[in-house]
Amino acid sequence: MESQQHRTDREVVLDVQHLSISFGDNHVLRDFNLQLYRGENLVVLGKSGSGKSVLIKCIIGLLKPDHGQIRVLGQDVIGMSKEELDRMRTRVGFLFQSNALYDSMTVRENLEFPLRRHGRDKSHSEVEALVMEALTNVGLPHTVDLMPSELSGGMRKRVALARTMILKPEIMLYDEPTTGLDPVTSREINDLILKVQQIYKTSSIIISHDMSSVFQTSNRIAVLIDGRCSAEGNYDQLTRNTDPAVQGFFQ
Repeated sequence: MESQQHRTDREVVLDVQHLSISFGDNHVLRDFNLQLYRGENLVVLGKSGSGKSVLIKCIIGLLKPDHGQIRVLGQDVIGMSKEELDRMRTRVGFLFQSNALYDSMTVRENLEFPLRRHGRDKSHSEVEALVMEALTNVGLPHTVDLMPSELSGGMRKRVALARTMILKPEIMLYDEPTTGLDPVTSREINDLILKVQQIYKTSSIIISHDMSSVFQTSNRIAVLIDGRCSAEGNYDQLTRNTDPAVQGFFQ
Protein backbone atom coordinates (compact mmCIF):
# COMPACT_ATOMS: atom_id res chain seq x y z
CA MET A 1 0.00 0.00 0.00
CA GLU A 2 1.25 3.49 -0.82
CA SER A 3 2.51 5.53 2.12
CA GLN A 4 0.17 8.17 3.51
CA GLN A 5 2.72 10.88 2.71
CA HIS A 6 2.85 9.83 -0.96
CA ARG A 7 -0.93 9.66 -1.19
CA THR A 8 -1.46 13.14 0.24
CA ASP A 9 1.00 14.59 -2.28
CA ARG A 10 -1.21 13.52 -5.18
CA GLU A 11 -4.06 15.58 -6.59
CA VAL A 12 -7.50 14.10 -6.01
CA VAL A 13 -9.75 14.65 -9.05
CA LEU A 14 -12.72 12.58 -7.84
CA ASP A 15 -13.65 12.05 -4.20
CA VAL A 16 -16.47 9.77 -3.01
CA GLN A 17 -17.18 9.90 0.72
CA HIS A 18 -19.59 7.78 2.79
CA LEU A 19 -21.78 6.99 -0.22
CA SER A 20 -24.91 4.93 0.44
CA ILE A 21 -27.79 4.08 -1.88
CA SER A 22 -30.61 1.56 -1.59
CA PHE A 23 -33.41 0.36 -3.82
CA GLY A 24 -36.09 -0.81 -1.42
CA ASP A 25 -34.52 -3.42 0.84
CA ASN A 26 -31.51 -3.81 -1.48
CA HIS A 27 -28.62 -1.85 0.07
CA VAL A 28 -26.34 -1.50 -2.96
CA LEU A 29 -23.66 0.84 -1.57
CA ARG A 30 -23.02 1.14 2.16
CA ASP A 31 -20.70 3.91 3.38
CA PHE A 32 -18.57 3.54 0.24
CA ASN A 33 -15.38 5.64 -0.01
CA LEU A 34 -13.11 6.13 -3.03
CA GLN A 35 -10.57 8.63 -4.34
CA LEU A 36 -9.26 8.94 -7.90
CA TYR A 37 -5.89 10.62 -8.36
CA ARG A 38 -4.71 12.72 -11.29
CA GLY A 39 -3.42 10.62 -14.18
CA GLU A 40 -4.17 7.14 -12.81
CA ASN A 41 -6.29 4.23 -13.99
CA LEU A 42 -8.33 3.01 -11.03
CA VAL A 43 -10.24 -0.25 -11.47
CA VAL A 44 -13.33 -0.83 -9.34
CA LEU A 45 -13.49 -4.61 -9.12
CA GLY A 46 -16.59 -6.48 -8.06
CA LYS A 47 -18.93 -9.30 -8.94
CA SER A 48 -21.91 -8.78 -11.25
CA GLY A 49 -24.66 -7.00 -9.36
CA SER A 50 -22.31 -5.66 -6.69
CA GLY A 51 -23.10 -2.01 -7.41
CA LYS A 52 -20.27 -1.00 -9.73
CA SER A 53 -22.52 0.53 -12.40
CA VAL A 54 -24.67 2.19 -9.73
CA LEU A 55 -21.52 3.90 -8.47
CA ILE A 56 -20.76 5.24 -11.96
CA LYS A 57 -24.32 6.55 -12.36
CA CYS A 58 -24.06 8.35 -9.02
CA ILE A 59 -20.76 9.95 -10.08
CA ILE A 60 -22.25 11.45 -13.25
CA GLY A 61 -25.49 12.47 -11.56
CA LEU A 62 -27.85 9.93 -13.14
CA LEU A 63 -28.71 8.56 -9.69
CA LYS A 64 -28.96 10.47 -6.42
CA PRO A 65 -27.57 8.62 -3.40
CA ASP A 66 -29.33 8.42 -0.06
CA HIS A 67 -26.27 9.68 1.84
CA GLY A 68 -22.72 10.82 1.19
CA GLN A 69 -20.75 13.24 -0.93
CA ILE A 70 -19.29 13.12 -4.44
CA ARG A 71 -16.84 15.78 -5.59
CA VAL A 72 -15.67 15.77 -9.21
CA LEU A 73 -12.86 18.16 -10.14
CA GLY A 74 -13.57 20.05 -6.92
CA GLN A 75 -17.32 20.39 -7.47
CA ASP A 76 -20.17 18.87 -5.44
CA VAL A 77 -22.08 16.65 -7.88
CA ILE A 78 -25.05 15.91 -5.63
CA GLY A 79 -25.93 19.59 -5.25
CA MET A 80 -25.64 20.46 -8.95
CA SER A 81 -28.46 21.81 -11.08
CA LYS A 82 -29.23 20.18 -14.44
CA GLU A 83 -27.25 22.90 -16.23
CA GLU A 84 -24.28 22.44 -13.92
CA LEU A 85 -24.41 18.68 -14.45
CA ASP A 86 -24.38 19.18 -18.22
CA ARG A 87 -21.27 21.36 -17.95
CA MET A 88 -19.56 18.87 -15.65
CA ARG A 89 -20.27 16.01 -18.04
CA THR A 90 -18.28 17.74 -20.80
CA ARG A 91 -15.24 17.21 -18.55
CA VAL A 92 -16.09 13.60 -17.71
CA GLY A 93 -16.24 11.02 -20.50
CA PHE A 94 -18.41 7.91 -20.14
CA LEU A 95 -17.92 4.80 -22.26
CA PHE A 96 -21.18 2.86 -22.07
CA GLN A 97 -21.09 -0.93 -21.90
CA SER A 98 -23.47 -0.96 -24.89
CA ASN A 99 -21.40 1.67 -26.80
CA ALA A 100 -24.60 3.73 -27.40
CA LEU A 101 -23.75 4.70 -30.97
CA TYR A 102 -26.54 6.16 -33.10
CA ASP A 103 -27.36 3.50 -35.69
CA SER A 104 -28.84 6.01 -38.15
CA MET A 105 -25.67 8.14 -38.20
CA THR A 106 -22.34 7.50 -39.88
CA VAL A 107 -19.21 7.27 -37.76
CA ARG A 108 -18.42 10.88 -38.72
CA GLU A 109 -21.87 12.06 -37.62
CA ASN A 110 -21.62 10.13 -34.36
CA LEU A 111 -18.37 11.91 -33.53
CA GLU A 112 -19.68 15.31 -34.60
CA PHE A 113 -22.74 14.95 -32.36
CA PRO A 114 -21.13 15.82 -28.98
CA LEU A 115 -19.45 18.87 -30.52
CA ARG A 116 -22.81 20.15 -31.78
CA ARG A 117 -24.68 19.21 -28.61
CA HIS A 118 -22.34 21.07 -26.30
CA GLY A 119 -22.25 24.17 -28.42
CA ARG A 120 -18.61 24.14 -29.32
CA ASP A 121 -18.02 27.00 -31.75
CA LYS A 122 -15.95 25.19 -34.35
CA SER A 123 -15.59 25.71 -38.07
CA HIS A 124 -16.25 22.83 -40.47
CA SER A 125 -12.52 22.28 -40.95
CA GLU A 126 -11.90 22.30 -37.19
CA VAL A 127 -14.65 19.74 -36.62
CA GLU A 128 -13.25 17.55 -39.40
CA ALA A 129 -9.76 17.75 -37.87
CA LEU A 130 -11.09 16.75 -34.43
CA VAL A 131 -13.05 13.83 -35.89
CA MET A 132 -10.05 12.50 -37.78
CA GLU A 133 -7.72 13.02 -34.80
CA ALA A 134 -10.05 11.03 -32.52
CA LEU A 135 -10.46 8.22 -35.05
CA THR A 136 -6.73 8.08 -35.74
CA ASN A 137 -6.02 7.75 -32.02
CA VAL A 138 -8.21 4.62 -31.90
CA GLY A 139 -6.79 3.27 -35.16
CA LEU A 140 -9.93 3.70 -37.28
CA PRO A 141 -9.61 6.74 -39.57
CA HIS A 142 -10.77 4.60 -42.53
CA THR A 143 -14.20 4.02 -40.93
CA VAL A 144 -15.25 7.68 -40.96
CA ASP A 145 -18.03 7.24 -43.55
CA LEU A 146 -19.22 3.80 -42.46
CA MET A 147 -22.39 3.02 -40.51
CA PRO A 148 -22.17 1.36 -37.05
CA SER A 149 -23.83 -1.77 -38.52
CA GLU A 150 -20.80 -2.17 -40.82
CA LEU A 151 -18.40 -2.39 -37.88
CA SER A 152 -17.34 -5.32 -35.72
CA GLY A 153 -18.03 -5.27 -31.98
CA GLY A 154 -14.48 -4.19 -31.20
CA MET A 155 -14.59 -1.46 -33.84
CA ARG A 156 -17.86 -0.11 -32.42
CA LYS A 157 -16.23 0.04 -28.99
CA ARG A 158 -13.31 1.99 -30.46
CA VAL A 159 -15.61 4.43 -32.26
CA ALA A 160 -17.61 4.94 -29.06
CA LEU A 161 -14.36 5.73 -27.25
CA ALA A 162 -13.32 8.14 -30.01
CA ARG A 163 -16.68 9.92 -29.71
CA THR A 164 -16.17 10.26 -25.96
CA MET A 165 -12.59 11.52 -26.30
CA ILE A 166 -13.44 14.16 -28.93
CA LEU A 167 -14.32 16.57 -26.10
CA LYS A 168 -10.98 15.75 -24.42
CA PRO A 169 -12.43 14.97 -20.98
CA GLU A 170 -10.22 15.14 -17.92
CA ILE A 171 -11.80 12.05 -16.35
CA MET A 172 -12.90 8.85 -18.12
CA LEU A 173 -15.40 6.34 -16.78
CA TYR A 174 -15.38 2.91 -18.44
CA ASP A 175 -18.33 0.59 -17.71
CA GLU A 176 -17.23 -3.03 -18.30
CA PRO A 177 -15.25 -2.11 -21.45
CA THR A 178 -14.42 -5.70 -22.46
CA THR A 179 -17.79 -7.37 -21.82
CA GLY A 180 -18.94 -9.47 -24.77
CA LEU A 181 -15.63 -9.23 -26.63
CA ASP A 182 -13.38 -12.12 -27.59
CA PRO A 183 -9.97 -12.38 -25.84
CA VAL A 184 -7.99 -10.86 -28.72
CA THR A 185 -10.34 -7.88 -29.07
CA SER A 186 -10.42 -7.48 -25.27
CA ARG A 187 -6.63 -7.14 -25.22
CA GLU A 188 -6.84 -4.53 -27.99
CA ILE A 189 -9.38 -2.51 -25.96
CA ASN A 190 -7.18 -2.78 -22.87
CA ASP A 191 -4.21 -1.52 -24.90
CA LEU A 192 -6.38 1.34 -26.13
CA ILE A 193 -7.36 2.32 -22.57
CA LEU A 194 -3.65 2.61 -21.76
CA LYS A 195 -3.05 4.59 -24.95
CA VAL A 196 -5.85 7.03 -24.05
CA GLN A 197 -4.30 7.50 -20.62
CA GLN A 198 -0.95 8.31 -22.25
CA ILE A 199 -2.21 10.56 -25.06
CA TYR A 200 -4.89 12.52 -23.21
CA LYS A 201 -3.42 12.36 -19.68
CA THR A 202 -6.80 11.22 -18.39
CA SER A 203 -7.71 10.01 -14.92
CA SER A 204 -9.95 6.97 -15.28
CA ILE A 205 -12.27 4.71 -13.34
CA ILE A 206 -12.66 1.32 -15.00
CA ILE A 207 -15.57 -0.84 -13.85
CA SER A 208 -14.74 -4.49 -14.40
CA HIS A 209 -14.83 -8.09 -13.24
CA ASP A 210 -12.58 -9.24 -16.13
CA MET A 211 -9.33 -10.10 -14.34
CA SER A 212 -7.20 -9.94 -17.50
CA SER A 213 -8.44 -6.39 -18.04
CA VAL A 214 -7.85 -5.54 -14.39
CA PHE A 215 -4.27 -6.81 -14.61
CA GLN A 216 -3.52 -5.02 -17.87
CA THR A 217 -5.09 -1.60 -17.27
CA SER A 218 -4.94 -0.85 -13.54
CA ASN A 219 -2.55 1.38 -11.66
CA ARG A 220 -4.67 0.77 -8.56
CA ILE A 221 -7.66 -1.42 -7.70
CA ALA A 222 -10.58 -0.90 -5.32
CA VAL A 223 -12.48 -4.08 -4.43
CA LEU A 224 -16.24 -3.59 -3.99
CA ILE A 225 -17.74 -6.22 -1.68
CA ASP A 226 -21.07 -5.95 0.16
CA GLY A 227 -21.41 -2.30 -0.84
CA ARG A 228 -18.10 -1.19 0.64
CA CYS A 229 -14.54 -0.66 -0.55
CA SER A 230 -13.15 -3.75 1.17
CA ALA A 231 -9.56 -3.45 -0.06
CA GLU A 232 -7.42 -1.31 -2.33
CA GLY A 233 -3.92 -1.43 -3.74
CA ASN A 234 -2.12 -2.45 -6.89
CA TYR A 235 -2.53 -5.89 -8.45
CA ASP A 236 0.48 -7.44 -6.72
CA GLN A 237 -0.55 -6.08 -3.32
CA LEU A 238 -4.06 -7.46 -3.61
CA THR A 239 -2.85 -10.93 -4.63
CA ARG A 240 -1.28 -11.05 -1.15
CA ASN A 241 -4.43 -9.86 0.65
CA THR A 242 -5.50 -12.45 3.24
CA ASP A 243 -9.24 -11.67 3.19
CA PRO A 244 -10.91 -14.76 1.61
CA ALA A 245 -13.48 -12.56 -0.17
CA VAL A 246 -10.68 -10.57 -1.82
CA GLN A 247 -8.57 -13.67 -2.51
CA GLY A 248 -11.48 -15.11 -4.50
CA PHE A 249 -10.85 -12.58 -7.30
CA PHE A 250 -7.11 -13.29 -7.58
CA GLN A 251 -6.92 -17.09 -7.38
